[in-house]
Amino acid sequence: MGDVILTMKGIDKSFPGVHALDHVDLEIKKGEVHALMGENGAGKSTLMKVLTGIYSKDEGTITYEGKEVEFSNPREAQDAGIVIVHQELNMLGHLTVAQNIFIGREIMNGKLIDDKRMNEEARKLFDQLGIDIDPKETMSRLTVGKQQMCEIAKAISHEAKVIVFDEPSAALTEAEIEELFKIIRDLRDKQLGIVYISHRMDEIKVITDRVTVMRDGGYVGTLITKDCTKDDIINMMVGRVIYEDPKTESAVAKDAPVVLKVEHLNAGRMVRDVSFELRKGEILGFSGLMGAGRTETARALFGADPKESGDVYVNGQKVEIKTPQDAVKCGIGYLSEDRKRYGIVVAKTVAENSTMASLENYMKGLFIDKKKECQVAQEYVETLKTKTPGVDQLVVNLSGGNQQKVVIAKWLVRNCDILIFDEPTRGIDVGAKSEIYQLMNELVAEGKSIIMISSEMTEILRMSDRIVVMCEGRKTGELDIAEATQERIMHAATLRD
Repeated sequence: MGDVILTMKGIDKSFPGVHALDHVDLEIKKGEVHALMGENGAGKSTLMKVLTGIYSKDEGTITYEGKEVEFSNPREAQDAGIVIVHQELNMLGHLTVAQNIFIGREIMNGKLIDDKRMNEEARKLFDQLGIDIDPKETMSRLTVGKQQMCEIAKAISHEAKVIVFDEPSAALTEAEIEELFKIIRDLRDKQLGIVYISHRMDEIKVITDRVTVMRDGGYVGTLITKDCTKDDIINMMVGRVIYEDPKTESAVAKDAPVVLKVEHLNAGRMVRDVSFELRKGEILGFSGLMGAGRTETARALFGADPKESGDVYVNGQKVEIKTPQDAVKCGIGYLSEDRKRYGIVVAKTVAENSTMASLENYMKGLFIDKKKECQVAQEYVETLKTKTPGVDQLVVNLSGGNQQKVVIAKWLVRNCDILIFDEPTRGIDVGAKSEIYQLMNELVAEGKSIIMISSEMTEILRMSDRIVVMCEGRKTGELDIAEATQERIMHAATLRD
Protein backbone atom coordinates (compact mmCIF):
# COMPACT_ATOMS: atom_id res chain seq x y z
CA MET A 1 0.00 0.00 0.00
CA GLY A 2 1.22 3.45 -0.89
CA ASP A 3 0.54 6.99 0.27
CA VAL A 4 -2.85 8.17 1.48
CA ILE A 5 -4.89 9.44 -1.49
CA LEU A 6 -8.19 10.24 0.27
CA THR A 7 -9.10 11.19 3.83
CA MET A 8 -12.59 11.90 5.15
CA LYS A 9 -12.41 13.34 8.67
CA GLY A 10 -15.26 14.07 11.09
CA ILE A 11 -17.96 13.86 8.39
CA ASP A 12 -21.35 14.79 9.83
CA LYS A 13 -24.69 14.78 8.01
CA SER A 14 -28.24 15.19 9.28
CA PHE A 15 -31.60 14.98 7.54
CA PRO A 16 -34.90 16.01 9.19
CA GLY A 17 -35.24 13.71 12.20
CA VAL A 18 -32.21 11.57 11.29
CA HIS A 19 -28.55 11.96 12.24
CA ALA A 20 -27.25 9.94 9.27
CA LEU A 21 -23.50 10.43 9.78
CA ASP A 22 -21.95 11.18 13.16
CA HIS A 23 -18.37 12.44 12.70
CA VAL A 24 -17.20 9.55 10.48
CA ASP A 25 -13.56 9.00 9.49
CA LEU A 26 -12.26 7.12 6.43
CA GLU A 27 -8.74 6.88 5.01
CA ILE A 28 -7.93 5.32 1.61
CA LYS A 29 -4.39 4.58 0.42
CA LYS A 30 -3.09 4.15 -3.12
CA GLY A 31 -2.86 0.50 -4.09
CA GLU A 32 -5.28 -0.83 -1.46
CA VAL A 33 -8.74 -2.39 -1.45
CA HIS A 34 -10.51 -0.94 1.58
CA ALA A 35 -13.74 -2.58 2.76
CA LEU A 36 -16.49 -0.34 4.12
CA MET A 37 -18.83 -2.46 6.23
CA GLY A 38 -21.86 -2.15 8.48
CA GLU A 39 -25.43 -3.32 8.78
CA ASN A 40 -28.18 -1.94 6.54
CA GLY A 41 -28.69 1.70 7.49
CA ALA A 42 -25.22 2.10 9.05
CA GLY A 43 -24.50 5.09 6.78
CA LYS A 44 -22.10 3.57 4.20
CA SER A 45 -23.97 4.79 1.11
CA THR A 46 -24.63 8.20 2.68
CA LEU A 47 -20.89 8.62 3.31
CA MET A 48 -20.12 7.79 -0.33
CA LYS A 49 -22.83 10.20 -1.51
CA VAL A 50 -21.20 12.95 0.54
CA LEU A 51 -17.82 12.06 -1.01
CA THR A 52 -19.15 12.26 -4.58
CA GLY A 53 -21.22 15.42 -4.16
CA ILE A 54 -24.71 13.90 -4.17
CA TYR A 55 -25.14 15.22 -0.59
CA SER A 56 -23.35 18.18 0.97
CA LYS A 57 -21.76 17.54 4.38
CA ASP A 58 -22.73 19.52 7.49
CA GLU A 59 -19.29 19.22 9.11
CA GLY A 60 -15.89 17.66 8.49
CA THR A 61 -13.20 17.74 5.82
CA ILE A 62 -12.41 15.73 2.68
CA THR A 63 -8.76 15.75 1.60
CA TYR A 64 -7.95 14.29 -1.83
CA GLU A 65 -4.43 14.13 -3.26
CA GLY A 66 -3.22 16.46 -0.50
CA LYS A 67 -5.86 19.17 -1.07
CA GLU A 68 -9.12 19.86 0.75
CA VAL A 69 -12.04 19.35 -1.67
CA GLU A 70 -15.84 19.47 -1.71
CA PHE A 71 -17.62 18.29 -4.85
CA SER A 72 -21.01 19.80 -5.63
CA ASN A 73 -22.14 16.96 -7.94
CA PRO A 74 -20.99 13.51 -9.12
CA ARG A 75 -19.68 14.93 -12.42
CA GLU A 76 -17.16 17.09 -10.53
CA ALA A 77 -16.05 14.04 -8.52
CA GLN A 78 -15.70 11.98 -11.73
CA ASP A 79 -13.66 14.69 -13.43
CA ALA A 80 -11.34 14.67 -10.39
CA GLY A 81 -11.01 10.87 -10.62
CA ILE A 82 -13.44 9.60 -7.94
CA VAL A 83 -16.05 7.24 -9.41
CA ILE A 84 -18.78 4.96 -7.99
CA VAL A 85 -19.71 1.65 -9.62
CA HIS A 86 -23.28 1.37 -8.34
CA GLN A 87 -25.13 -1.77 -7.29
CA GLU A 88 -28.04 -0.66 -9.49
CA LEU A 89 -26.46 -0.55 -12.93
CA ASN A 90 -26.95 2.82 -14.63
CA MET A 91 -26.85 1.58 -18.21
CA LEU A 92 -29.29 2.22 -21.06
CA GLY A 93 -30.22 -1.16 -22.52
CA HIS A 94 -31.05 0.03 -26.05
CA LEU A 95 -27.66 1.68 -26.63
CA THR A 96 -24.41 -0.10 -27.52
CA VAL A 97 -21.70 -0.85 -24.97
CA ALA A 98 -19.46 1.97 -26.30
CA GLN A 99 -22.35 4.47 -26.35
CA ASN A 100 -23.06 3.68 -22.68
CA ILE A 101 -19.43 4.08 -21.66
CA PHE A 102 -19.16 7.55 -23.27
CA ILE A 103 -22.71 8.76 -22.63
CA GLY A 104 -22.80 12.49 -21.89
CA ARG A 105 -19.22 12.95 -23.17
CA GLU A 106 -19.47 11.47 -26.65
CA ILE A 107 -16.50 11.67 -29.02
CA MET A 108 -17.55 13.99 -31.86
CA ASN A 109 -16.54 14.28 -35.51
CA GLY A 110 -17.71 17.76 -36.33
CA LYS A 111 -21.37 17.87 -35.32
CA LEU A 112 -21.84 14.09 -35.51
CA ILE A 113 -21.10 11.45 -32.87
CA ASP A 114 -18.04 9.43 -33.91
CA ASP A 115 -19.18 5.87 -33.12
CA LYS A 116 -16.11 4.36 -34.78
CA ARG A 117 -13.72 6.25 -32.46
CA MET A 118 -15.85 5.42 -29.42
CA ASN A 119 -15.77 1.72 -30.34
CA GLU A 120 -11.97 1.91 -30.69
CA GLU A 121 -11.56 3.66 -27.32
CA ALA A 122 -13.94 1.19 -25.62
CA ARG A 123 -11.92 -1.69 -27.09
CA LYS A 124 -8.72 -0.19 -25.59
CA LEU A 125 -10.40 0.00 -22.18
CA PHE A 126 -11.49 -3.64 -22.36
CA ASP A 127 -7.99 -4.71 -23.47
CA GLN A 128 -6.57 -2.79 -20.50
CA LEU A 129 -8.92 -4.73 -18.19
CA GLY A 130 -8.41 -8.05 -19.96
CA ILE A 131 -12.12 -8.35 -20.81
CA ASP A 132 -13.60 -9.76 -24.01
CA ILE A 133 -16.70 -7.64 -24.77
CA ASP A 134 -17.76 -6.32 -28.18
CA PRO A 135 -18.16 -2.50 -27.90
CA LYS A 136 -20.82 -2.64 -30.65
CA GLU A 137 -23.04 -5.10 -28.73
CA THR A 138 -26.38 -3.79 -27.45
CA MET A 139 -26.15 -3.44 -23.65
CA SER A 140 -29.40 -5.31 -22.91
CA ARG A 141 -27.98 -8.44 -24.58
CA LEU A 142 -25.15 -8.76 -22.03
CA THR A 143 -25.30 -10.73 -18.78
CA VAL A 144 -25.42 -8.74 -15.53
CA GLY A 145 -21.78 -9.67 -14.96
CA LYS A 146 -20.71 -8.28 -18.33
CA GLN A 147 -22.76 -5.13 -17.70
CA GLN A 148 -20.88 -4.74 -14.42
CA MET A 149 -17.59 -4.99 -16.33
CA CYS A 150 -18.83 -2.21 -18.65
CA GLU A 151 -19.51 -0.04 -15.57
CA ILE A 152 -15.91 -0.63 -14.46
CA ALA A 153 -14.61 0.24 -17.95
CA LYS A 154 -16.67 3.44 -17.79
CA ALA A 155 -15.08 4.28 -14.44
CA ILE A 156 -11.59 3.68 -15.84
CA SER A 157 -12.41 5.92 -18.82
CA HIS A 158 -12.70 8.84 -16.36
CA GLU A 159 -9.03 8.21 -15.48
CA ALA A 160 -10.21 7.20 -12.02
CA LYS A 161 -7.82 7.28 -9.08
CA VAL A 162 -10.40 6.17 -6.50
CA ILE A 163 -13.17 3.71 -7.39
CA VAL A 164 -16.04 2.87 -5.03
CA PHE A 165 -17.62 -0.55 -5.61
CA ASP A 166 -21.09 -0.61 -4.01
CA GLU A 167 -22.18 -4.26 -3.49
CA PRO A 168 -20.54 -5.21 -6.81
CA SER A 169 -21.01 -8.97 -6.50
CA ALA A 170 -24.67 -8.99 -5.41
CA ALA A 171 -25.98 -10.09 -8.83
CA LEU A 172 -22.95 -12.03 -10.08
CA THR A 173 -22.26 -15.75 -10.49
CA GLU A 174 -19.19 -17.37 -8.88
CA ALA A 175 -17.28 -17.25 -12.19
CA GLU A 176 -18.17 -13.57 -12.68
CA ILE A 177 -17.04 -12.78 -9.11
CA GLU A 178 -13.67 -14.39 -9.84
CA GLU A 179 -13.39 -12.22 -12.95
CA LEU A 180 -14.34 -9.14 -10.93
CA PHE A 181 -11.68 -9.90 -8.29
CA LYS A 182 -9.04 -10.34 -11.00
CA ILE A 183 -9.88 -6.85 -12.32
CA ILE A 184 -9.89 -5.32 -8.81
CA ARG A 185 -6.46 -6.82 -8.04
CA ASP A 186 -5.16 -5.46 -11.33
CA LEU A 187 -6.49 -1.97 -10.46
CA ARG A 188 -4.86 -2.23 -7.03
CA ASP A 189 -1.54 -3.13 -8.70
CA LYS A 190 -1.91 0.05 -10.78
CA GLN A 191 -2.02 2.02 -7.49
CA LEU A 192 -5.72 2.95 -7.54
CA GLY A 193 -7.48 3.39 -4.21
CA ILE A 194 -10.53 1.10 -4.01
CA VAL A 195 -13.47 1.26 -1.59
CA TYR A 196 -15.32 -2.05 -1.51
CA ILE A 197 -18.80 -2.02 0.10
CA SER A 198 -20.15 -5.53 0.74
CA HIS A 199 -22.00 -7.64 3.30
CA ARG A 200 -20.23 -10.82 2.24
CA MET A 201 -17.70 -11.75 4.91
CA ASP A 202 -15.85 -14.35 2.84
CA GLU A 203 -15.29 -11.82 0.03
CA ILE A 204 -13.89 -9.27 2.48
CA LYS A 205 -11.25 -11.75 3.65
CA VAL A 206 -10.31 -12.64 0.05
CA ILE A 207 -10.14 -9.27 -1.69
CA THR A 208 -9.51 -6.48 0.88
CA ASP A 209 -6.46 -5.09 2.70
CA ARG A 210 -8.22 -3.07 5.42
CA VAL A 211 -11.75 -2.89 6.82
CA THR A 212 -13.55 0.16 8.19
CA VAL A 213 -16.73 -0.61 10.14
CA MET A 214 -19.65 1.80 10.58
CA ARG A 215 -22.57 1.40 12.96
CA ASP A 216 -25.68 3.58 13.37
CA GLY A 217 -24.11 6.41 11.35
CA GLY A 218 -20.88 6.41 13.36
CA TYR A 219 -17.28 5.28 12.86
CA VAL A 220 -16.43 2.17 14.91
CA GLY A 221 -12.89 1.41 13.78
CA THR A 222 -10.49 0.21 11.08
CA LEU A 223 -8.81 -3.21 11.05
CA ILE A 224 -6.10 -4.81 8.90
CA THR A 225 -7.96 -7.64 7.14
CA LYS A 226 -5.29 -10.35 7.46
CA ASP A 227 -4.96 -9.67 11.21
CA CYS A 228 -8.68 -9.94 12.07
CA THR A 229 -11.32 -12.68 12.08
CA LYS A 230 -14.87 -12.72 10.76
CA ASP A 231 -16.01 -12.61 14.41
CA ASP A 232 -14.01 -9.43 15.04
CA ILE A 233 -15.82 -7.69 12.16
CA ILE A 234 -19.27 -9.01 13.18
CA ASN A 235 -18.77 -7.85 16.78
CA MET A 236 -17.89 -4.37 15.53
CA MET A 237 -20.91 -4.33 13.21
CA VAL A 238 -23.53 -5.40 15.78
CA GLY A 239 -21.98 -4.33 19.09
CA ARG A 240 -24.34 -1.46 19.79
CA VAL A 241 -26.46 -1.11 22.90
CA ILE A 242 -29.88 -2.68 22.46
CA TYR A 243 -32.29 -0.13 23.88
CA GLU A 244 -35.33 -2.38 23.74
CA ASP A 245 -35.09 -5.55 25.76
CA PRO A 246 -35.05 -8.54 23.41
CA LYS A 247 -37.65 -11.26 23.78
CA THR A 248 -36.13 -14.12 25.80
CA GLU A 249 -38.66 -16.83 25.07
CA SER A 250 -41.41 -17.58 22.58
CA ALA A 251 -44.95 -16.64 23.57
CA VAL A 252 -46.35 -19.39 21.32
CA ALA A 253 -47.51 -22.71 22.76
CA LYS A 254 -45.57 -25.74 21.49
CA ASP A 255 -48.80 -27.32 20.25
CA ALA A 256 -50.12 -24.18 18.53
CA PRO A 257 -51.62 -25.14 15.15
CA VAL A 258 -49.71 -24.40 11.94
CA VAL A 259 -51.72 -21.77 10.04
CA LEU A 260 -49.34 -21.42 7.09
CA LYS A 261 -46.94 -23.95 5.62
CA VAL A 262 -44.67 -23.16 2.67
CA GLU A 263 -42.76 -26.00 1.00
CA HIS A 264 -39.94 -25.67 -1.56
CA LEU A 265 -40.92 -22.22 -2.84
CA ASN A 266 -38.97 -21.11 -5.92
CA ALA A 267 -39.35 -17.77 -7.69
CA GLY A 268 -36.49 -16.47 -9.78
CA ARG A 269 -32.92 -16.07 -8.57
CA MET A 270 -33.88 -14.58 -5.20
CA VAL A 271 -36.20 -17.34 -3.90
CA ARG A 272 -34.57 -20.78 -4.01
CA ASP A 273 -36.19 -23.75 -2.28
CA VAL A 274 -37.59 -21.81 0.71
CA SER A 275 -39.65 -23.79 3.24
CA PHE A 276 -41.08 -22.66 6.60
CA GLU A 277 -44.09 -22.88 8.93
CA LEU A 278 -46.06 -20.16 10.74
CA ARG A 279 -48.05 -21.01 13.87
CA LYS A 280 -51.19 -19.41 15.27
CA GLY A 281 -50.36 -16.40 17.46
CA GLU A 282 -46.72 -16.32 16.33
CA ILE A 283 -44.48 -13.53 15.10
CA LEU A 284 -42.04 -15.20 12.70
CA GLY A 285 -39.12 -12.86 12.02
CA PHE A 286 -37.36 -12.92 8.64
CA SER A 287 -33.80 -11.64 8.95
CA GLY A 288 -30.97 -11.24 6.46
CA LEU A 289 -28.88 -8.62 4.72
CA MET A 290 -29.90 -6.55 1.72
CA GLY A 291 -30.53 -8.76 -1.31
CA ALA A 292 -31.16 -11.88 0.82
CA GLY A 293 -34.52 -12.55 -0.88
CA ARG A 294 -36.87 -11.89 2.06
CA THR A 295 -39.19 -9.45 0.27
CA GLU A 296 -39.11 -11.59 -2.88
CA THR A 297 -40.22 -14.60 -0.80
CA ALA A 298 -43.12 -12.62 0.66
CA ARG A 299 -44.19 -11.30 -2.74
CA ALA A 300 -44.10 -14.79 -4.29
CA LEU A 301 -46.13 -16.18 -1.37
CA PHE A 302 -48.66 -13.34 -1.71
CA GLY A 303 -49.01 -13.79 -5.49
CA ALA A 304 -47.55 -10.37 -6.27
CA ASP A 305 -44.73 -12.05 -8.23
CA PRO A 306 -45.07 -15.35 -10.12
CA LYS A 307 -43.66 -18.46 -8.48
CA GLU A 308 -41.97 -21.24 -10.42
CA SER A 309 -42.81 -24.05 -7.99
CA GLY A 310 -43.67 -24.83 -4.41
CA ASP A 311 -46.71 -25.63 -2.28
CA VAL A 312 -48.62 -23.41 0.14
CA TYR A 313 -50.98 -24.71 2.83
CA VAL A 314 -53.34 -22.50 4.85
CA ASN A 315 -54.80 -24.20 7.95
CA GLY A 316 -53.78 -27.58 6.54
CA GLN A 317 -55.47 -27.05 3.17
CA LYS A 318 -53.38 -26.77 0.03
CA VAL A 319 -54.15 -23.48 -1.75
CA GLU A 320 -53.29 -22.01 -5.15
CA ILE A 321 -52.14 -18.40 -4.84
CA LYS A 322 -51.50 -16.87 -8.25
CA THR A 323 -52.59 -13.29 -7.53
CA PRO A 324 -52.84 -11.02 -4.46
CA GLN A 325 -56.62 -11.46 -4.70
CA ASP A 326 -56.14 -15.22 -4.19
CA ALA A 327 -53.98 -14.51 -1.13
CA VAL A 328 -56.54 -12.13 0.38
CA LYS A 329 -59.30 -14.74 -0.11
CA CYS A 330 -57.08 -17.15 1.86
CA GLY A 331 -56.90 -14.63 4.71
CA ILE A 332 -53.39 -13.30 3.98
CA GLY A 333 -52.62 -9.57 4.07
CA TYR A 334 -49.35 -7.96 2.96
CA LEU A 335 -47.95 -4.67 4.25
CA SER A 336 -45.30 -3.79 1.67
CA GLU A 337 -41.98 -2.18 2.60
CA ASP A 338 -42.81 0.43 -0.07
CA ARG A 339 -46.11 1.58 1.39
CA LYS A 340 -46.47 4.53 -1.00
CA ARG A 341 -46.22 2.29 -4.07
CA TYR A 342 -48.09 -0.78 -2.89
CA GLY A 343 -49.78 -0.09 0.45
CA ILE A 344 -51.83 3.07 0.13
CA VAL A 345 -53.21 5.48 -2.43
CA VAL A 346 -51.95 8.79 -1.08
CA ALA A 347 -54.41 10.85 -3.13
CA LYS A 348 -57.37 9.12 -1.44
CA THR A 349 -58.78 9.63 2.06
CA VAL A 350 -58.14 7.63 5.23
CA ALA A 351 -61.64 6.12 4.90
CA GLU A 352 -61.16 5.11 1.24
CA ASN A 353 -57.79 3.49 2.00
CA SER A 354 -59.14 1.66 5.05
CA THR A 355 -61.82 -0.21 3.07
CA MET A 356 -59.79 -0.72 -0.11
CA ALA A 357 -59.15 -4.44 0.46
CA SER A 358 -62.76 -5.24 1.39
CA LEU A 359 -64.77 -2.83 -0.74
CA GLU A 360 -67.40 -5.44 -1.65
CA ASN A 361 -68.65 -5.24 1.97
CA TYR A 362 -69.31 -1.51 1.66
CA MET A 363 -71.35 -1.42 -1.52
CA LYS A 364 -75.00 -0.36 -1.67
CA GLY A 365 -76.03 -1.39 -5.16
CA LEU A 366 -73.61 0.28 -7.54
CA PHE A 367 -72.45 2.83 -4.96
CA ILE A 368 -70.19 2.80 -1.91
CA ASP A 369 -71.99 3.23 1.42
CA LYS A 370 -69.96 6.23 2.55
CA LYS A 371 -71.54 6.38 5.99
CA LYS A 372 -70.68 2.75 6.75
CA GLU A 373 -67.17 3.24 5.28
CA CYS A 374 -66.52 6.29 7.49
CA GLN A 375 -67.83 4.51 10.60
CA VAL A 376 -65.46 1.55 10.27
CA ALA A 377 -62.53 3.81 9.34
CA GLN A 378 -63.18 5.91 12.45
CA GLU A 379 -63.16 2.76 14.62
CA TYR A 380 -59.67 1.89 13.40
CA VAL A 381 -58.41 5.48 13.69
CA GLU A 382 -59.31 5.23 17.38
CA THR A 383 -58.01 1.66 17.83
CA LEU A 384 -54.66 2.43 16.19
CA LYS A 385 -54.42 5.97 17.59
CA THR A 386 -53.92 7.33 14.07
CA LYS A 387 -53.25 11.06 14.19
CA THR A 388 -55.54 12.60 11.58
CA PRO A 389 -58.04 15.50 11.66
CA GLY A 390 -60.67 13.06 10.36
CA VAL A 391 -61.27 10.03 8.14
CA ASP A 392 -61.85 12.35 5.16
CA GLN A 393 -58.24 13.57 5.37
CA LEU A 394 -56.05 12.71 2.35
CA VAL A 395 -53.40 10.14 3.32
CA VAL A 396 -50.68 12.20 1.58
CA ASN A 397 -50.99 14.73 4.42
CA LEU A 398 -50.24 12.20 7.19
CA SER A 399 -46.81 11.39 8.65
CA GLY A 400 -45.05 8.15 7.68
CA GLY A 401 -46.03 6.44 10.92
CA ASN A 402 -49.69 7.37 10.51
CA GLN A 403 -49.66 6.28 6.86
CA GLN A 404 -48.39 2.90 8.06
CA LYS A 405 -51.30 2.71 10.51
CA VAL A 406 -53.72 3.29 7.62
CA VAL A 407 -52.15 0.34 5.77
CA ILE A 408 -52.56 -1.81 8.89
CA ALA A 409 -56.18 -0.66 9.21
CA LYS A 410 -56.84 -1.79 5.63
CA TRP A 411 -55.90 -5.39 6.49
CA LEU A 412 -57.63 -5.34 9.89
CA VAL A 413 -60.85 -4.19 8.23
CA ARG A 414 -60.43 -7.15 5.88
CA ASN A 415 -59.95 -9.34 8.99
CA CYS A 416 -56.92 -11.23 7.65
CA ASP A 417 -55.63 -13.93 9.99
CA ILE A 418 -52.12 -14.02 8.47
CA LEU A 419 -50.30 -10.71 8.12
CA ILE A 420 -46.96 -10.15 6.38
CA PHE A 421 -45.29 -7.01 7.76
CA ASP A 422 -42.40 -6.02 5.45
CA GLU A 423 -40.15 -3.47 7.21
CA PRO A 424 -43.11 -2.31 9.34
CA THR A 425 -41.26 0.56 11.06
CA ARG A 426 -39.00 1.80 8.25
CA GLY A 427 -38.87 5.58 8.15
CA ILE A 428 -41.09 6.21 11.16
CA ASP A 429 -40.30 7.86 14.48
CA VAL A 430 -39.60 6.12 17.77
CA GLY A 431 -43.02 6.85 19.25
CA ALA A 432 -44.89 5.40 16.26
CA LYS A 433 -42.53 2.40 16.26
CA SER A 434 -43.44 1.60 19.84
CA GLU A 435 -47.17 1.84 19.03
CA ILE A 436 -46.79 -0.55 16.05
CA TYR A 437 -44.88 -3.03 18.23
CA GLN A 438 -47.69 -2.88 20.79
CA LEU A 439 -50.28 -3.39 18.07
CA MET A 440 -48.44 -6.42 16.67
CA ASN A 441 -48.34 -7.99 20.12
CA GLU A 442 -52.07 -7.33 20.54
CA LEU A 443 -52.82 -8.92 17.16
CA VAL A 444 -50.99 -12.17 17.96
CA ALA A 445 -52.60 -12.22 21.42
CA GLU A 446 -55.96 -12.23 19.58
CA GLY A 447 -54.81 -15.28 17.57
CA LYS A 448 -53.59 -13.64 14.37
CA SER A 449 -50.18 -14.69 12.98
CA ILE A 450 -47.47 -12.39 11.65
CA ILE A 451 -44.48 -12.77 9.34
CA MET A 452 -42.24 -9.79 10.06
CA ILE A 453 -39.43 -8.92 7.63
CA SER A 454 -36.99 -6.48 9.19
CA SER A 455 -33.45 -5.26 8.54
CA GLU A 456 -33.20 -3.95 12.11
CA MET A 457 -31.59 -6.57 14.33
CA THR A 458 -33.00 -4.99 17.50
CA GLU A 459 -36.51 -5.19 16.02
CA ILE A 460 -36.08 -8.86 15.06
CA LEU A 461 -34.84 -9.74 18.57
CA ARG A 462 -37.50 -7.68 20.33
CA MET A 463 -40.54 -8.93 18.41
CA SER A 464 -39.93 -12.45 17.03
CA ASP A 465 -40.89 -15.77 18.59
CA ARG A 466 -38.82 -17.57 15.98
CA ILE A 467 -36.41 -16.28 13.32
CA VAL A 468 -35.83 -17.48 9.76
CA VAL A 469 -32.53 -16.21 8.34
CA MET A 470 -31.95 -15.88 4.58
CA CYS A 471 -28.87 -15.31 2.45
CA GLU A 472 -28.86 -14.92 -1.35
CA GLY A 473 -32.32 -16.39 -1.91
CA ARG A 474 -31.98 -19.36 0.42
CA LYS A 475 -32.99 -20.10 3.99
CA THR A 476 -29.69 -20.48 5.86
CA GLY A 477 -30.90 -20.66 9.45
CA GLU A 478 -33.87 -20.97 11.78
CA LEU A 479 -33.59 -19.97 15.44
CA ASP A 480 -35.96 -20.04 18.39
CA ILE A 481 -35.86 -16.64 20.06
CA ALA A 482 -34.47 -18.26 23.23
CA GLU A 483 -31.25 -19.17 21.37
CA ALA A 484 -31.05 -16.18 19.03
CA THR A 485 -28.26 -13.61 19.30
CA GLN A 486 -27.11 -10.89 16.94
CA GLU A 487 -23.92 -12.86 16.26
CA ARG A 488 -25.79 -16.10 15.43
CA ILE A 489 -28.16 -14.27 13.09
CA MET A 490 -25.27 -12.47 11.38
CA HIS A 491 -23.38 -15.72 10.90
CA ALA A 492 -26.39 -17.33 9.18
CA ALA A 493 -27.00 -14.14 7.16
CA THR A 494 -23.49 -14.32 5.67
CA LEU A 495 -23.45 -18.03 4.90
CA ARG A 496 -23.12 -19.07 1.27
CA ASP A 497 -23.51 -22.37 -0.50
